[in-house]
Amino acid sequence: MSNIDNWRALLGERNPDEVVTKALVRDVRLPGGAGTMALITLDNGFDHTKPNTFGPHGLLALDEALSAIAGRGDLAAVGVTGKPFIFAVGADLKGAAAVRTREEALAIGALGHHVFRRLGELGVPSFAFVNGAAMGGGLEIALHCTYRTISSGVPAVALPECSLGLVPGWGGTQLLPRLIGPAAAIKLIVENPLAQNRMIKGRDAFELGVADAMFEPADFLEESLRWASRVLKGEVTVERETHDGWEKAVADARFLVDLKLHGASPAPYRALDLIARAETATPDEGFAAEDEALADLLTSDELRAGLYSFDLVQRRAKRPAGAPDQALARKITKVGVVGAGLMASQMALLFARRLEVPVVLTDLDQARLDKGVGYVHAEVDKLLAKGRVSGDRANRLKSLVTGSLTKDAFADADFVIEAVFEDLAVKKQVFAEVEAVVTAECVLATNTSSLSLTEMGADLAHPERLVGFHFFNPVAVMPLLEIVRGAATDEATLATAFAAGKALKKSAVLVKDAPAFVVNRLLTVFMGEVVRAVDEGTPLEVAEHALDGLGLPMTPFALLQLVGPAVGLHVAETLHAAFPDRFGVSENMSKLVAAGKPGVYRPDFSLDPEAVALFAGGDRPSTAEQVRERVLGALAREIRIMLDEGVVAAPQDIDLCMILGAGWPFHLGGITPYLDRTGIAQPRFLPPGVASLPA
Repeated sequence: MSNIDNWRALLGERNPDEVVTKALVRDVRLPGGAGTMALITLDNGFDHTKPNTFGPHGLLALDEALSAIAGRGDLAAVGVTGKPFIFAVGADLKGAAAVRTREEALAIGALGHHVFRRLGELGVPSFAFVNGAAMGGGLEIALHCTYRTISSGVPAVALPECSLGLVPGWGGTQLLPRLIGPAAAIKLIVENPLAQNRMIKGRDAFELGVADAMFEPADFLEESLRWASRVLKGEVTVERETHDGWEKAVADARFLVDLKLHGASPAPYRALDLIARAETATPDEGFAAEDEALADLLTSDELRAGLYSFDLVQRRAKRPAGAPDQALARKITKVGVVGAGLMASQMALLFARRLEVPVVLTDLDQARLDKGVGYVHAEVDKLLAKGRVSGDRANRLKSLVTGSLTKDAFADADFVIEAVFEDLAVKKQVFAEVEAVVTAECVLATNTSSLSLTEMGADLAHPERLVGFHFFNPVAVMPLLEIVRGAATDEATLATAFAAGKALKKSAVLVKDAPAFVVNRLLTVFMGEVVRAVDEGTPLEVAEHALDGLGLPMTPFALLQLVGPAVGLHVAETLHAAFPDRFGVSENMSKLVAAGKPGVYRPDFSLDPEAVALFAGGDRPSTAEQVRERVLGALAREIRIMLDEGVVAAPQDIDLCMILGAGWPFHLGGITPYLDRTGIAQPRFLPPGVASLPA
């Protein structure tokens, strides 16, 4: 029995619902008499909304096509391209989730290597014509080819595996560093996936040397074939460089990964090991090492949590639980923003860019108003300078955002959001003034991070049109939008809020009107337990780093520095007022705010001795492990209470909020999968096999 037959027998029944990407072969006469090319088009039979992926059946289909090609003696070259707008985006993740044994995982790696490497071993040159998105295994197909062209219109080129808990396992860690050098390869393989899965565009890929030539989308395939002909005829020569600096590039990257993850997720470390090995390994040795890494990672809890997180972000976020019928949503033709501070200005820019409707800011002070509108105009100028908007669009965006000293400017607005000081009385006064001038259909929205929506609307004539619309800072970057339903909020208002969130390209989660909603409530639990440990006498440095092993985006006191001690104290006070038995207010935190300190760190990120001294005096210190246990235990208890209270529909919404609103990593699955697999959650939040290995 051949290896192919073994793989077919072992993997053939896995993922019976695989959407098979076919390898469609046609002969193309190359221009200039360069001969015949067998051109493979990767196509799963669907449009660009369902990209080409590779499961076992797709790999076997490509292998069969390559076997037929290899048996021919009349070909000058082989080419690979994709269906419109899509080259290929890698492995079928549903198939990855179905893997149960290490043997199956090894087989998937070995099958991918066997098939893809044939593109570089056919006896004639191979060309990848990257016409659309190329990610993961899709990019690895191109790397196995002798030459590559890319369209300048390609929107996404990436090796995102490390973000999920995997490594590029079909040649990427071996071929890419040899092609573009170890430092540039590490950026694509490790750094970008850990930076919110950053993608690069076709032009960037060409400049990095991933592709040998770049052409415009309109005649991409025609020009690529012409270029391939010139290569075959010797009119174009592609030089390949050798690269040095491997040891330093890997060591520098390992240092940065340690700072970010502290060993919490194995995938980036395995990727770095593989990249280091690529300097001297033969293809057989390097690919075998990738197989072993894939086998280990495909059967890890971190991968299962990563796949769960990916599913939340890609699917659940697009179909929010509890969202009303979108047919009820009202059209928004003008937006009002109360306030002209930084948060208000960021929101105004976002509304103008995404909705392309007039946005008017109001403030009582002309100087603040001018500063707010000026901020928006300056940000538009930055977009223009970076080439992200045209000159005409920049002028239009600027013209859309204006300021007014009176709320009369909201008379014809359909959606008015406040971003004023986080004080209930102030917000109630604002809405009373707004309600007096807006139409009966106008939606009133609050960006409050912790206050009661129901109390805020208690004195309104029409509280049914008040909705929570909580952004996270920075507004343009953070994808989460907590949409809060008050006791009186009606379906039309809620539908309009969800429609607006979608238009703003935010991921909206429906939240009950409960103190601090989801993200701030859990971050306050997280921060509160750490601060309490310090108040009790735990050295600040011990408590600060007690949770490093989770690989969170920042430490507790760094988070406090970001949001500001006064804001953190205010949220703690709000939660203490609502739940005095579970949320305390630190006297030492009050001292920090009274002292006017921005946090416990100086601008150079060294500890401020004066700030640290404010937390001195406790005589019951904890170890780092004790701090970790109390924080995670408190999070598990609070999440259970929130689910019992119906703050969100399911644990998945808690996790989605923590991933998108707090930046908590995929390898934790947000938080509930981690609490499940460590045994802290009793009983489990999720059934066995969800975000974990199959039961």
